[in-house]
Amino acid sequence: MVYISGWGHTKFGRQADRSLEALIIEAGREALRDAGIAAADVDGMWLGHFNSGMVSDGFAASMMIGIDPALRFKPATRVENACASGSAAIYAARQAILSGECKVALVVGVEKMTHLPTEEVTRALSMASYQPEEAGVSFPAVFAQFAQAYFAEFGDKTLALAQIAAKNHGNAMNNPLAQLHKPLTVEFCAVESEKNPVIAAPLKMSDCSLVSDGAAAVVLVADDLLGDVQKAVRMRAVAQVNDVLPMSARKLTDFEGPTRAIRLAYERAGISVADLDVAEVHDCFTIAELLIYEAMGLAPKGQAARLLEEGTVHAGGALPVNLSGGLKAKGHPVGATGVSMHAMISRQVTGRAGAMQHPGANLGLVLNMGGSGVASYASILEAVKV
Repeated sequence: MVYISGWGHTKFGRQADRSLEALIIEAGREALRDAGIAAADVDGMWLGHFNSGMVSDGFAASMMIGIDPALRFKPATRVENACASGSAAIYAARQAILSGECKVALVVGVEKMTHLPTEEVTRALSMASYQPEEAGVSFPAVFAQFAQAYFAEFGDKTLALAQIAAKNHGNAMNNPLAQLHKPLTVEFCAVESEKNPVIAAPLKMSDCSLVSDGAAAVVLVADDLLGDVQKAVRMRAVAQVNDVLPMSARKLTDFEGPTRAIRLAYERAGISVADLDVAEVHDCFTIAELLIYEAMGLAPKGQAARLLEEGTVHAGGALPVNLSGGLKAKGHPVGATGVSMHAMISRQVTGRAGAMQHPGANLGLVLNMGGSGVASYASILEAVKV
């Protein structure tokens, strides 16, 4: 088994005065301090970083050495898998530990985005789609196709999407690291207006995640080091699934890649959705969170909206989703997102989530996606006593 023993997290948002390197260093140092592990004991480093032309800072993986002089000459590797780059880095580090190549791994996820005009960020992110068929199609337009398909099959779910947006903005009010501390009402999110224009019908601005800067980090350790750490979160099961890239080759309402990844993680963990206490999922757009409810097995196809009406996925509900505010309000610096999710669930299951804490949380799900539900990473995290 592999365990998360510490975590670090910068504030997400506009970091105009912070370089990519500065964000990496801040998150990495905090993670090592939190784990109580000396940099000299780190055997390898992995960096999740999408980029796609968004920064020209250079050789990003080796910037991790700036975290501590004792990291000099340690191996450092950049990992990229679109918006799932952070989880991809964690999984690569986990595999290195399981193989016996290392005992202690430091993983950082990072992205700088806000210095670019919106059009350039949109273009960069669109490179995670299938260029022969989808070139020039923005990601809001990509996920608008999911919403259009879902609405056509199951009816207009504008209210449900508005409820997701309002829920996640409300949750972010309890997260000091979130980009937006601005509550939104369901009524505001449901109605097109000058302040909430349609971006790609039926998705409005309130349905879209944020352009963000930020970094997050975790320290992974092998099970024979449990006696040397202060706290530990067991990576009880993980699953990665990659679907075909062209959207034209998939039935969009099936959301099959995320569904398969989650179900495989359940199987490997020996659990069902009923065993989960909390979840952090990839709400790059509100329609994605709605589809993920069904991928999790929380509701049959077409019936996810009732989870919002019943309060199941709200703070205080049976299975609260995105207590951090999610990508929608916490922010979405794409390379950092997967690492941030693992850090947030680790805080939940160890009772260290502060005002975000769900009472009694012990078992949590992370679902991080790259592209249009193409690269899906599902982790089951569980608190253990050390």
